[in-house]
Amino acid sequence: MIIVTGGAGFIGSNIIKALEEQGYHDTIVCDWLGTDAKWKNIAKRELGSIIQPNEIFPFLSQNASRIEAIIHMGAISTTTETNVDACIQNNFRLSQGLWSWCATNKKRFIYASSAATYGDGSKGFSDQETPEHLSCLQPLNPYGWTKHLFDRWLARMNQTNVEKPTQCVGLKFFNVFGPNEYHKEGQKSVACALTKQIQDGNPARLFKSNHTKYKDGGQMRDFVYVKDCVDVITWLLETPDVNGLFNVGSGEARSFKELAESVFKSMGYDAPRIEYIDMPDQLKDKYQNFTQADMAKLRDAGYEKRFTPLEEAVADYVRNYLLADDPYA
Repeated sequence: MIIVTGGAGFIGSNIIKALEEQGYHDTIVCDWLGTDAKWKNIAKRELGSIIQPNEIFPFLSQNASRIEAIIHMGAISTTTETNVDACIQNNFRLSQGLWSWCATNKKRFIYASSAATYGDGSKGFSDQETPEHLSCLQPLNPYGWTKHLFDRWLARMNQTNVEKPTQCVGLKFFNVFGPNEYHKEGQKSVACALTKQIQDGNPARLFKSNHTKYKDGGQMRDFVYVKDCVDVITWLLETPDVNGLFNVGSGEARSFKELAESVFKSMGYDAPRIEYIDMPDQLKDKYQNFTQADMAKLRDAGYEKRFTPLEEAVADYVRNYLLADDPYA
């Protein structure tokens, strides 16, 4: 039995699909479903059960002998979230509790960190995990800070003699996009948002640059396809001796303009139509103009699979999901 927290969410539901394809039919989804269409992310899956986050520790106690691993994707992941107490409870304290349970019960623990922990990128994007290195990073928002807080706590725990999970891996996801993100409203990927804008007959809208180093639309991100992220996680499940904190990105920064051009091409347009709009004031001092994952550490750990190039990933996403009658994986 594997438990996936945030299992009805974007990355979590794609993990559930991959586990089902590998023969897991007793997977446990731990998530809030609410009243929107989030349930559709898991509507096709065979599941062992669906539990709410407030039920997870009693469930763990009752099923300890059957549980193989916890894949912890659940979090408040909104980068504009201002309720810091809620971020601490969900992104830090819950993670501590799950790690401690896995340590005590000798289980495996794989969790989502974030590239938001790197802040403005001025300290680089190296996934070193020493307390000294992590102390230099300065996230720009409560989401990134609370993710970073757990990374730092875990780095200190790793230097002690306390009991630890049989496998513990943190994954610093960069700009993930792909199917099953539709419930995320304003936090949906740019690829998803642009496709809808273009379908509605509008130009693709991108932020004007707030930095002289970058042209409008020239701000750069490491865009990584969700299928590649899931491949990393399934590899980790097959490679239990790998531990540590790892970047998960394509390893290549690409501009938002290039992303928009790929969406237009995938939708069959000969030429892009792009409009540049002012960046909201509340984002200007918290905006990452450049991210690029250093993937050497994951490669050195033995991960060899190719990451999908941007144009190929966008074409698959747009044509096989966003423009399909059924967009769900």
